[in-house]
Amino acid sequence: MPNNLARFSVQADDVQRAKKFYQDAFGWNFEPWGPPNFYLIETGQTPIRPVGGLLGARHERVPGVRAAGFECTIGVENIDEAMRKIEAAGGTQVMAKFQIPTVGSGAYYQDTEGNVFGVMQYEEQCAV
Repeated sequence: MPNNLARFSVQADDVQRAKKFYQDAFGWNFEPWGPPNFYLIETGQTPIRPVGGLLGARHERVPGVRAAGFECTIGVENIDEAMRKIEAAGGTQVMAKFQIPTVGSGAYYQDTEGNVFGVMQYEEQCAV
């Protein structure tokens, strides 16, 4: 069996608020499963290749808060539209829009629960 990333988990103080945020910002679907306030997340219908990872030194996307755990990046079709939806859903920008040559345009946000995540509009030729 390959050692591919199989699942991710979003931690929330208010599960229903977090669920609404990800539905509104990204169109994700949620199915109740297991204990109360626990859901399986369906992020899309298009199969993608195994999730690629990155390893680097700890950083502070939120000033004064050192990153702990895994940080996820969500691939989006249009970075500007995604940023508008995230902010309308209650997300807070923690790193302004940036460009990585040959990769794409991205930004970092906190969700309604304080979790930090990235969004990236990848360039067509980028192998992600």
